[in-house]
Amino acid sequence: MQALVTGASGFIGRHLVQRLTAAGDDVRALVRDSSRVGHLQERGVRLISGDVTDRESLLTATRGVDVVYHLAGCTAARSLRGFMRVNARGAAHVAAACAAQITPPVMVLVSSLAAAGPARHGRPKVEADRPSPVSHYGRSKLAGERAAAAWSGRVPLSIVRPPTVFGPWDRGCLPLFKMVARLGAIVSPGFTHPRMSWIHAADLAEALARVADRGSRIGSPSDSCGNAKGCYFVSAEEHPSVARFGQAISRSLGRRGSLVLHTPHLMFWAAGGAAELLNRARRRAHVFGLDKTREAIAGSWTCDASAIGRELGFSPAHPLQQRVRETAEWYRQQNWL
Repeated sequence: MQALVTGASGFIGRHLVQRLTAAGDDVRALVRDSSRVGHLQERGVRLISGDVTDRESLLTATRGVDVVYHLAGCTAARSLRGFMRVNARGAAHVAAACAAQITPPVMVLVSSLAAAGPARHGRPKVEADRPSPVSHYGRSKLAGERAAAAWSGRVPLSIVRPPTVFGPWDRGCLPLFKMVARLGAIVSPGFTHPRMSWIHAADLAEALARVADRGSRIGSPSDSCGNAKGCYFVSAEEHPSVARFGQAISRSLGRRGSLVLHTPHLMFWAAGGAAELLNRARRRAHVFGLDKTREAIAGSWTCDASAIGRELGFSPAHPLQQRVRETAEWYRQQNWL
């Protein structure tokens, strides 16, 4: 397979490139000049300088490929407009570049559970549920899905919505592991135990490869994920709360347990607001702020991944506890803890 990966220099991209090159695929990567690409060069990946907001570089990058994995995205921005520029317009540009090819490649768009919104009434989200994002990030990812789906009449398109992704090279979940390792504690928003879906990056990479190979495709521009065809949730079978995930980290680090610090939502709002003001004063974006606070207090973030199991025979290679242990061991080996 000739494959293009946008966002290949990122956390999930590393795992996907490893999966594809191990299978013998010929991989190229769209990378910015500031990207760290040593690990890509070591795997023989062809590097193409560009950006998802640069249409010309995308036309070059997509020429002659069989599949495009669109991972590149913005997880921190100072406004909704900033998120939209990359997550919505970027997805539209990638899809348009695919459509411009003589034989349009399959496009696998990596979206997010944030685009679907939190679970309601104790039931995990399924693909056919009406989207209800609560954050600027989630709204921008949903807009990206719809922008790409506008080209589905020309481009074979599938959408994958992962929940929280963790694993080696991840800095997003690193603070959770550090908190347990250094303080023996975990912070849980509110006084309930909302459940969460999780997926290890290596398992996500396997799911993406299967979707590209034989997944269903979005049927029409009006579908997006509305009729479930061509859209997939992917997650581990277990859906522990943040507190229980913290206990899994604790066991992985050889601790007997960790203290759960239930924090009132008001304190989360205060911390998020303070971070937002600091980010604006420094004129730079950071993942933690009011937008992330909206997600943190929204309740359960769970999704039902049975569809990808039925259709493509996918299931995580290892139980969640083992994946947590592997990640903790990797952090230790890299002295990240």
